Amino acid sequence: MKTQTTDRLRLVAGTEALAAAEIKDKVEFAELLGALVPDTWPPDNLRDVLDYFYALYKEHPEWEGWLTWYAVRIDSGQPILCGGVGFKGPPDKRGTVEIGYSVLPEFQGQGLATEMVAGIVQWAKQQVEVKRIEAETNTDNKASIRVLEKNSFICAGVGLEPNTIRFVGRF
Repeated sequence: MKTQTTDRLRLVAGTEALAAAEIKDKVEFAELLGALVPDTWPPDNLRDVLDYFYALYKEHPEWEGWLTWYAVRIDSGQPILCGGVGFKGPPDKRGTVEIGYSVLPEFQGQGLATEMVAGIVQWAKQQVEVKRIEAETNTDNKASIRVLEKNSFICAGVGLEPNTIRFVGRF
């Protein structure tokens, strides 16, 4: 199981087993993560894609590290799942990956998204095939924009989706 550690977080790379447990058995999911799983899991923006990611893990087990990473907070007693970060898949032929992230509401405003992004960017920079890291966020999501700016991403213009802007990480 791939992990990446930051000051307050243990990032755990998703696998087929984790994705299956996340959908079917919260107790097993918590055991596999080694963390409490709040009743509020998964975040709203991830709920509809759990089956999609599970199917990707089944089809591409070699993609471990290139999809979901679970963010487990480890600095406050019992480890607890607080968010997720990850990629939309492995690097494309130009070496580009796109990141996304989400923090459960009860953990927002604590700098955890910034730390999650920093951890996943650090991991990505260690992968020789990665040449560029991008992200896209809604134009009105000031918190998300700030997370990217704190991680040295720069605005690269209009995003692909309506009302979004695209950011590029600096290597």
